[in-house]
Amino acid sequence: MELKTALNQGAEILEKASIPVPRLTAEVLLCHALQRDRAFLYAHSDDELTELAWIHYGRYLNERLKGKPTQYITHRQEFFGRDFYVNEHVLIPRPETEHLVETAVSYIHEKTPSCVLDVGTGSGAIAISVALETRREILASDISESALAVAKRNRATHNAPVSFFGGDLLEPVATRTIDLLISNPPYVPGEDAANMQKEVRDWEPHVALFAGDTGFEVYRRLIASANVVVRPGGRLLMELGYRSLEGVRQMLGERWVNIEIISDLAGLPRVIGATLIG
Repeated sequence: MELKTALNQGAEILEKASIPVPRLTAEVLLCHALQRDRAFLYAHSDDELTELAWIHYGRYLNERLKGKPTQYITHRQEFFGRDFYVNEHVLIPRPETEHLVETAVSYIHEKTPSCVLDVGTGSGAIAISVALETRREILASDISESALAVAKRNRATHNAPVSFFGGDLLEPVATRTIDLLISNPPYVPGEDAANMQKEVRDWEPHVALFAGDTGFEVYRRLIASANVVVRPGGRLLMELGYRSLEGVRQMLGERWVNIEIISDLAGLPRVIGATLIG
């Protein structure tokens, strides 16, 4: 079978199953099976597909039909212009989270904080991106040892100056003073699970997605700990979930000032920043 025929057949199969962007998905999966890029795929569209590549391609298509996200099949997701390894132990980095990185990088360039911590690092995409963009060491933590293994793999790939450690939120740094605290915490209410895309609900790690019944439980714990660990004058940056802005703003209370809201490209509030007063 020629590559172009395999591509067309794969796209047709995915389209009939109502898989989003079927043509692009088929391209990505076929390239992964070939271990080649898209330029090769189209420059050699008349080449014959090898038996081994056909076996891999068929398996990848079958996995996608079962709902497995493409990124977990290819173990690859681009974030902030870099490729990151991902698997089922970490959330797939979203483009919206790049706003959190941009905000952190801008703050670091302006204020040069001495101690920066990313809490709930997952794949390490935020911490690694911030470290490489600012050329400085970043601390990063996660409660999941499996997630930390992925983050360390990405650190090695990008040769990033990030120190990873395990623990629940800020417990491991209770005796330290943090100048800039960054986090994309779990914020999906448990009751929203039934309405989520099955690719997210059935495949991405629930510990990184869900935050109790209301979606504010982790925000509440994180802010309470930040009141103790962040130095007076230090900054807190968090990604916001859908409809979470007002709830999070109220949690910050009177001790957090200079509140800044950054919206994403869709105009939705995506990042909240606040400074702790003494």
